[in-house]
Formats: sequence, structure tokens, C-alpha cells
Amino acid sequence: MKRVQRALAIVATIALLSFKPAFSIDEVAVAMRSGNAAQLSRYLDNRVDISLPDKADTYSKTQAEMIIRDFFTTNGVETFEVKHKGENGGSEFCIGILKTKNGDFRTVLFMRLKGDKQFLQEIRFQPVE
Repeated sequence: MKRVQRALAIVATIALLSFKPAFSIDEVAVAMRSGNAAQLSRYLDNRVDISLPDKADTYSKTQAEMIIRDFFTTNGVETFEVKHKGENGGSEFCIGILKTKNGDFRTVLFMRLKGDKQFLQEIRFQPVE
């Protein structure tokens, strides 16, 4: 009986430790790599802070998708290369280089946990000099 209890305790511990939020920064990086704003919009929060080289503001999810789509189309995304990522108290962040036909952009992505899902709350694009 003690063996069964121990086995159940081990299985429960493994299951709890392997729990991961439904959305992750890695999935966002894949969407960035493809330059697909519709795919990226699945991870956007209801309000998103977006900083572009020529403007910065907070947008609704729908507006953010349009802004990002326009940015991706105008610049012609080639790939996204993750340079650094991490977690802090239920939040995830990623710093990478978005390579486009018009140059490279240092990109910062910030996600926050809401319920059981991570949502993208901030995106910053800064030209690499």
C-alpha cells in the first residue's frame, strides 16, 4: 500500500511540475519568425503597448494586430532570432533581433500571466544601428 501511495505522490509531483501556461514566449517567437500578424494576434492581450521607430502607444487587440501587420508588410520580415529570454514572477520576456528587408530591429516581447495563459502585453521594435 505504501508503494502505491509513493508512486501516486511521485506521479502527482511530476504532473504539477510539468504544468506550463497555455501560451509561451516560444510560441510568440515562432509567430514573429514567420512575420504572421494573424498568428501573433492569438497571443495578444486586450490592450497592448507597441513601440515602433516612429510612434508608440497602447492599442486594443484589433488595432495592435493591424499595426503589427502593417509593420511586418512594410518591412518584409525575414526571420526572428531570440537572443535572451527569461521569467520573473509569472511573467515572461524575450529580447531578439527581427531581421527584415529594410534592416534589423531589436525586439522586446513581454508577456504576463492571466489565469492559466500568458498574454503578450508589450512589443518594442528599435532599429539596430
